[in-house]
Amino acid sequence: MKVITTCPLDCPDTCSLEVTVDAGRITKIDAAPIEQSENKLTDGWICKKVKHHAKRVYSAERVMTPLVRYGVKGSGEFRAATWDEAIGLIAERIRSAIATHGPDSVLPFLYNSSAGELESNFLTPHLFERLGCPEIEHTVCAGTFTAAWEQVYGEMLSTDPLDVLHSRLVVVWGANPGITGTHFLALLNKARAAGAQVVVIDPRKTAAAARADLHLAVRPGTDVVLAYALARWLAHEGAVDAKFVEQHTSGSTEFIAAAQEWTIERASETCGVPAEDIVRLARLIATTRPAMLRVGWGMERNRNGGSAHVAAHAMWALSGNFGVRGSGVLGSTSASGAWRTPLVAQWPQGVARPTLNKINMNHVGRILRAVPGSWHAPAKVLVIQGANPAVTAVDQRGMLEGLAREEIFTVVHDQVMTDTAMYADVVLPATTHFEVADVVASYGTFTAQRNVAVIAPVGESQSNNQLASRLAAALGLPAAEFDVSEARLSTLIENAMPLEAVVRGADTSVQFRDTWPSHEDRRAKLFAPDSELPLPRFVALTDSKFPLILLTPATAQTVNSMFGDTEPAAAVLKLHPLDADARKIKSGETVRVFNDRGEISVSVEVDAAMRPGVCAMPKGLWRRSITDGLTANVFAPDDLSDLAGGACFNDARVEVTKASS
Repeated sequence: MKVITTCPLDCPDTCSLEVTVDAGRITKIDAAPIEQSENKLTDGWICKKVKHHAKRVYSAERVMTPLVRYGVKGSGEFRAATWDEAIGLIAERIRSAIATHGPDSVLPFLYNSSAGELESNFLTPHLFERLGCPEIEHTVCAGTFTAAWEQVYGEMLSTDPLDVLHSRLVVVWGANPGITGTHFLALLNKARAAGAQVVVIDPRKTAAAARADLHLAVRPGTDVVLAYALARWLAHEGAVDAKFVEQHTSGSTEFIAAAQEWTIERASETCGVPAEDIVRLARLIATTRPAMLRVGWGMERNRNGGSAHVAAHAMWALSGNFGVRGSGVLGSTSASGAWRTPLVAQWPQGVARPTLNKINMNHVGRILRAVPGSWHAPAKVLVIQGANPAVTAVDQRGMLEGLAREEIFTVVHDQVMTDTAMYADVVLPATTHFEVADVVASYGTFTAQRNVAVIAPVGESQSNNQLASRLAAALGLPAAEFDVSEARLSTLIENAMPLEAVVRGADTSVQFRDTWPSHEDRRAKLFAPDSELPLPRFVALTDSKFPLILLTPATAQTVNSMFGDTEPAAAVLKLHPLDADARKIKSGETVRVFNDRGEISVSVEVDAAMRPGVCAMPKGLWRRSITDGLTANVFAPDDLSDLAGGACFNDARVEVTKASS
């Protein structure tokens, strides 16, 4: 039997899938045939990791039954339990914590970025809101990206990725479509074959950069400087689209004034790219129509992340590259819409809605360790769902110390025994998306699709909503409010179909023609006096003790840490030849990577695709991949970016030596 469904994993493409099921078991996963794909971007092919997703569904490490810890935290010593026993233990700990220390002592670490709408946003967050527990904000990824977009454009829709086929210039800034959102790379190739010029701004020579007409290998954290220099050039050369700026922007005077200090020469020195390449890009932006800017999440992962995004958006507005197909800014297509309303739990009438305190996800490790000033209540219960912070959080050592504390009762609801689950008091088996019905909305295309349950739950796995329902019942909350019957969920899905988002692409998402900034004056805001970041700013990061900037990019093998158990990327440090020669290091040797937060030993690969002064290790590795039991995130500070408290993974600074030295 072949079933058409959807991939909800944390990738912009949200592919349409064809899953082959034999005797109730998945035997093959592939792209849906083109004629059956609701998402035409899929185009008949999918990435390797999803093709092999059944390895995780049927992994030997799949959690098959509730587990209760009996050994030391982190030892992996658990005994099997019933769902009733596990839910009873959890409910009692939550009741006790709230009664003694208040709801802020119960921390719901809910991420679920690789789940559908109902699994992410329906009953689990509703349950913890009903209890008055704090909201842990998703600042670890895309929070800064989103805040910058909203500051400049409000709720204006992204341009449509399919419109890139009409572009004559495409600037890919801080995105790597060869790895994440891979179908956009195919579109780029088609656009280039049709005569478009492609520019890639990235510290590494990625697959997209290797095929580009121009590659600017900026130093991490200096994107804001490049954007300011481009804006200054446009202003000084009389290349600002004065008509567009007058009609459709506010704050251009303040923004251009702030850009004045960044001459081409100064920007070249700071960014580490040739001055002539900056000028070449500026001329392309000024003279090529239509032109599209594709902004990625790599720009936000440092102390200047918000500044980088705001500056890039503002610079593009100065150029006036909007209004026709193939123009505008391609960001996230997941703009809010009325169609999502049925998929969010409605607050019950007659019940006072609490004002929830908020926690920055990047500082949960501090709270778990009871760092003075980090939180006003002791952490007593931690519930983790759809996340593996033991390997994905900044300041990994601090997070591991927090997870190891015996006085914190930790619950993990996951599909496999992750590094985080090893520290749990109770582990609960979770369904995969192949085992639940849901709706999946894309953040890379204007589509939303049904997710079909193609197999029965594996083992005793239960969905996020089923867990919320069972826990709500144990805590005495109304059964009808937390009803997860098939009839109710099917009705919710049907009420969300047909989806408004499906018809918001192509000819209906041309910016400043069909979709506009949602600010009161319908203008792009280049200066926001009431913001925490009124204008972009550049903060240098220098550390002669640890001279190399460490990047942790995504790989073809992993989605965050998902698949790090089945087909992880190689635990290799990539180093530019100049940096390797200076340290007398050769490919294949074992090196020691270290800073004040920790150290690890890994094999090294000398790679000219890196820029000098920058090294890289894969994102999403599990602790088992490295003999030291740590990953690259041990080096990342838990400092916050300049807008919306984003993570600063790319501010990690390290030194590298031969392991024997």
